[in-house]
Amino acid sequence: MTVQVTDTTLRDGMHTVSHCFRPQDVAEVSAALDRAGVQIVEVAHGDGIGGSSLQYGLASSRDVEYVEAAVAAVERAKVAVLLLPGIGTIEQLRECKERGAAVARVATHCTEADLAQQHIPWARENGLWTVGFLMMSHMIEPAELAEQAKLMDSYGANVVYVVDSAGALLPKGAGERVAALREAAECEVGFHAHNNLGCAIGNSLAAVDAGASWLDGSLRGFGAGSGNAPTEVLVAALDRAGVTTGVDVFALMDAAEEVAAPLLPRPQIVDRASLALGYAGVYSSFLLHAERVAARFGFDSREILVELGRRRTVGGQEDMIIDVAAEMAGRQIERGERVANRLDSLLNDR
Repeated sequence: MTVQVTDTTLRDGMHTVSHCFRPQDVAEVSAALDRAGVQIVEVAHGDGIGGSSLQYGLASSRDVEYVEAAVAAVERAKVAVLLLPGIGTIEQLRECKERGAAVARVATHCTEADLAQQHIPWARENGLWTVGFLMMSHMIEPAELAEQAKLMDSYGANVVYVVDSAGALLPKGAGERVAALREAAECEVGFHAHNNLGCAIGNSLAAVDAGASWLDGSLRGFGAGSGNAPTEVLVAALDRAGVTTGVDVFALMDAAEEVAAPLLPRPQIVDRASLALGYAGVYSSFLLHAERVAARFGFDSREILVELGRRRTVGGQEDMIIDVAAEMAGRQIERGERVANRLDSLLNDR
């Protein structure tokens, strides 16, 4: 059995560094991944090309500069970019292709595959290896997800991914979704994990058992929330399971230890806030936004994340984080006023 590995340290990992990797960081990490034999290196703002904004966070450099840095640094690996229709545009994808990007990963919410019906065909017609990316896949049942995958397949995707954006899936759920896609679509199937419940590696292995032939990881688990499946751990585990990846495990360990680790601003661990993401089923990139808003309003970020999960918020609704915190603060003020009024009433009755 063979699995193709895509490393997302330089795209999903952008969330870890608030989208502030420098082009020289991109070059060094890309070169290390290339030496290890990783097939695809993804770069861009954490929310995909065009994501640099006040809404999603400003990047320190332009997406095309990241592409150029990665392309110049690799000899064998292909450079990928992620595009969320509505955040990025086909014109921006064209610019990335002209700078050397060879892979387009087109991402939509799991119920909105039809948003990719222009972008996937454009990418295929222009010679890009094309991936459909169904985010927040835990929110719908496997059969419904398979219907969405069939749409991306019909548009021309080479691979369609089950994406556990919230890190909310358990191995059984991951395997069931991959199996449903494997049954419904003619294209290949991939799996992208987040580690908020500590299941990223287990879910990835379950996905392979169910028929996934493409897996994502990030060195040291760089990524939104508690991060992705650490690529070096993923490849080592696949090797132990008898799955061929074509990646040098020791070279990948060196890349993680010597190149990626020094770039980490804080340990990529399952702490109480990132665990709350998986527990509540909330988009992993909400983590840092929620922590900032929680500090501003004086709340525990877990309270905000659980409420966001109850409202079934999805990627692109980052402004809801402030709305939720403001409503919670308003309810606290209202409760305080009711208590004060009650005390006044009791004192006046004496």
